[in-house]
Amino acid sequence: MENYIFGIRPVIEAIKSGADIDKVLIKKDIDSANASELFSLAKEYQIVIQRVPQEKLNRITKKNHQGVVAFLSAITYHRLENLVPELYEDGIVPFIVVLDGITDVRNFGAIARTCECAGVSAIVIPEKGSVSVGADAVKTSAGALLSIPVCRESSMNKAVRFLLDNGYSVISATEKASQLYTMPDYTVPTAIVMGNEETGISESILKISSDLVAIPQFGNIGSLNVSVAAGIMIYEVVNQRMKANMQIL
Repeated sequence: MENYIFGIRPVIEAIKSGADIDKVLIKKDIDSANASELFSLAKEYQIVIQRVPQEKLNRITKKNHQGVVAFLSAITYHRLENLVPELYEDGIVPFIVVLDGITDVRNFGAIARTCECAGVSAIVIPEKGSVSVGADAVKTSAGALLSIPVCRESSMNKAVRFLLDNGYSVISATEKASQLYTMPDYTVPTAIVMGNEETGISESILKISSDLVAIPQFGNIGSLNVSVAAGIMIYEVVNQRMKANMQIL
């Protein structure tokens, strides 16, 4: 079970104290001065709020939750705008993996484990419409999520534009591409984008990407599991950088 706190005042005080909160579940029809304060604080601290039925909260805890349950993050999230300059200062050509709406915790954990093994600099995920770094994700990643920086951004489009503006080549893996995944130059600062298990990468990100690439497939199923595809993409970066005698970590 993931760590959580409940009750409107305890959650408010936790936010004020700087606790790393993953998301807050709030009863749909809650309406009070304390609730208004909680909404304001969540907006200020960029904490995800989800309106849910009373029954969902009751399933989480049978105690007096007062219509509010907050899940604590298993990690401290990084800000991409702070991390990017730090990576350049480290003197290593940065390599970031952007996950645009991965929803399966097992896929997320598997990708994070591959990222850690391959020396990926950081992982970027969206605040909404994605798995987050909870206890299950940490376990599935074999602990990798405790050692690799994770940035959770309110706008993936803005995050990708920020990477482009800071000299990154943004390579999106999509079945819509005609270019083979081995063709781009991955020895430059690189961000690999992997999309949602069902819908793939959003059109807005595809439009601004430096390159669109595809992994060749010859069977009848039509698509690879996203964690497998991510592993192929990630290790192509490693392969090119090793051939160029580049430092990975």
